[in-house]
Amino acid sequence: MENILNQTFPSYSLDDWCEKAERSLRGQKIETLQSSTYENIILKPLYTSKDENSVTQYPGVGDYRRGINSLGYVTNEWKIAQQISANTPEELKQKLYDVLEKGQTAISFQINKEVIDYFPFFLTELYKKYPFALNTKRLQREVLSALENLQLKTKDVTGYIANDPISFFIVDGAISEEFLQDWVEVVQHANKSFPNLRTILVDTTPYHNGGANAVQELAVAMATGVFYLEQLLDSGMDLENALSKIIFQFSIGSNFFMELAKLRAARVIWNRVTELYGAEENDRKMHIAATTSYFTKTIHDPHVNLLRTANEAFAAVLGGIQYLNVSPFDELTGSTSLSERTARNIQLILKEEAHLQKVIDPAGGSWYIEALTNQLAEKAWEFFKKIDEKGGILESLKTNWLQTEIAIVFEKKNQDIQTRKQKLIGTNVYAKLDEVFSSQKIKKETTDLNGSLITIEAIPQKRLAEPFEELRLKAKELEEKYGVVPTVAMLCLGELKQHKPRLDFMKGFFAAGGVHSLDSQPIHSIEQAREFVTNVNSQFITLCGTDDLYELIGHEIVKSLKSENSNLIFYLAGLPEKDKQDQWLVEGIEKFIHIKSNCYQTVKSILAAMEVTLVEKTKA
Repeated sequence: MENILNQTFPSYSLDDWCEKAERSLRGQKIETLQSSTYENIILKPLYTSKDENSVTQYPGVGDYRRGINSLGYVTNEWKIAQQISANTPEELKQKLYDVLEKGQTAISFQINKEVIDYFPFFLTELYKKYPFALNTKRLQREVLSALENLQLKTKDVTGYIANDPISFFIVDGAISEEFLQDWVEVVQHANKSFPNLRTILVDTTPYHNGGANAVQELAVAMATGVFYLEQLLDSGMDLENALSKIIFQFSIGSNFFMELAKLRAARVIWNRVTELYGAEENDRKMHIAATTSYFTKTIHDPHVNLLRTANEAFAAVLGGIQYLNVSPFDELTGSTSLSERTARNIQLILKEEAHLQKVIDPAGGSWYIEALTNQLAEKAWEFFKKIDEKGGILESLKTNWLQTEIAIVFEKKNQDIQTRKQKLIGTNVYAKLDEVFSSQKIKKETTDLNGSLITIEAIPQKRLAEPFEELRLKAKELEEKYGVVPTVAMLCLGELKQHKPRLDFMKGFFAAGGVHSLDSQPIHSIEQAREFVTNVNSQFITLCGTDDLYELIGHEIVKSLKSENSNLIFYLAGLPEKDKQDQWLVEGIEKFIHIKSNCYQTVKSILAAMEVTLVEKTKA
């Protein structure tokens, strides 16, 4: 035993690790393991203590990257602020009491005109025990007035009942200066009526849903926060009081470490901003309400959304939030009591079973996370300065500069989705074609804006999955209208082991757009290929096999079948060498389909061609 205890391990340097890694890479340089993010941050394959900058050793002090409370969630648990949806006051009351008994720890629900006159009456029993977590959107004045009429003990009203006018300006595509002036008056009045209530929400969700990267979200948050702070200071409110009215809301996307670091970087930057204003250390703490992302959710295979929301919730908690809403996995088509309960239980599991409320800053000290936090903070600060140079958040929106910057990032994300470089399980990869699904249009809210409006370019609220959902819907419509299942026939050249890799790829490729595949038996001759093509009800044919088989029998099959039926459209699975591509194209291959192909555009063109053919057959 003494010999075992005295064993030591040799120490290795980073150079030693790189040398070993490059041997595993068979001569490729270690730089090939690096990757670039949408924030233009280069991620290294390994982080060491050399990447560590000097950071505070404790939460609750310094730049607050490690959280705003010294003991983290041990003494200040994050609030489970599940946003309840209800159409009637009676339904809201029943749901609210039910969820508070089952683990919810904040009063949170969707505000609408149907419940606004009634809900304060059953809150008289709850407001002392639970804080509010309400994004009032366009109804802040009405909500606060309804509460004020109850003559509650105002100091006991805590949490936030807040909104962000700029956030719905950008969705509507119109700015109202008069609305902003009225809003400042509402905030001032609420400060007197409810001194411990936060009433200003800096909501980055519309930018997130428009495709913004983490750097842009952070910069927009800072610019918006500064704009509102200036409005309050100009109205006569002192700095300490003004800062106590602000809470930030971030949507948490699927890139786990990036989203975690985003929240940490947000506190770092806000600390710097408020320090420049001369705020005391305790007033520089950023309070954060997080919500899982709408941008990453899918209609198809909706149970995968459970994994997405769990991942996003985990990142939010480790990022140090104060309030968290987890969306139900089927919210896009209408949530159920089961999905709402499951969403709430994700937080309860993180809290009670993963024990995250018992660990102070579990992400702290990670060289990777700290390096990512610093890089995000630095890049976001530079983008924030660009917004400031444009005249601030409103001016950068009026000139459409900010919208253009975000649109550029969205196009990169959209391209990666369409080419399946970025994968959405159940949507653009591993699609389940026998799935029964429905689509529900989400009602767009409109703002009652008074006075003259300044028209700006709106930021469309999107989801990554929408292009492929549109294809699936189109395929379903063709089937229902013409009674024909959209299908591509697969000519499987050679034995199973020779055609299966490319066959599996092609089946997944077409399935992403709702197109079925019909496989042939192993094809070894032109006669077998002709017999298969003659008996299938599809003009779209894909050759699947090895490069050698393509050269051996592929050319003859395409030339022969194309000459016999010019309406046939051929695709080739794989990408031949450049000097061979022209020959294939001349012989009749429509397109080479490979790992870098744009799946969305390819399947879209196939569905369009199918529709033309079906229309012509119907007329005939």
